[in-house]
Amino acid sequence: MTVAWEESGWERLAPGVGRCRLPVWDCTVGLVVGADAVLLVDAGSSLREGARLRAGAQSLAGRRVTHLALTHPHFDHVLGAAVFAGAEVFGAVGLDTVLARGREELLRDAVRHGLDRRAAEEAVDALVRPRHTVSGEWTLDLGGGRPALLANVGPGHTAHDLAVLVTGDPKVVFCGDLVEESGEPQAGPDSVPSHWPSALDRLLALGGEDAVYVPGHGAAVDAAFVRTQRDALAARSGVSC
Repeated sequence: MTVAWEESGWERLAPGVGRCRLPVWDCTVGLVVGADAVLLVDAGSSLREGARLRAGAQSLAGRRVTHLALTHPHFDHVLGAAVFAGAEVFGAVGLDTVLARGREELLRDAVRHGLDRRAAEEAVDALVRPRHTVSGEWTLDLGGGRPALLANVGPGHTAHDLAVLVTGDPKVVFCGDLVEESGEPQAGPDSVPSHWPSALDRLLALGGEDAVYVPGHGAAVDAAFVRTQRDALAARSGVSC
């Protein structure tokens, strides 16, 4: 049995498209419901959080999540992935290698940011790597005339940034942490500041002026907000506009 978006704690962005803002780190998880398949964008910060997302998504869609897109390899976006048994997992090229080789750093990062060590260890031990890697663009047919375009738009926030475009009225672009609204964009040691403005140019080309852009953290924004953030990042890194 499906439930209404407004009753679920999820925010409806367009018909069959919504997102959930998670507590603690204000991380966004996206949901795209087609006639034949269900796509989740990112998986939360732990197995427990992933399980809550799985239950919420199934209540909204009326069936299980069949596809999972991971926007980048940070703990608050990937550590819930293992609970989505049977889902086809997608990520940018290289994400599978990072998750295979960088487990200790992922664990340290999660604990450093406040995740309980036992929960972090449990999630890292069960970590699921992408089966499908996207080098350019990959279109998923979710059924009922509902395509979702996965686009490798990085590097920027990390070396492996994946965005998701859902066509419709309006278009919705899930940006991962290439765009942040609730704070300044976070440039960690794995970011590529010199390429980040170009990644945002690619996002804007995907969505256009009328799309809803969904940041990895914070409220949904418009193209003008993304462009302003792009210009600020360019100025900070010395990249010509």
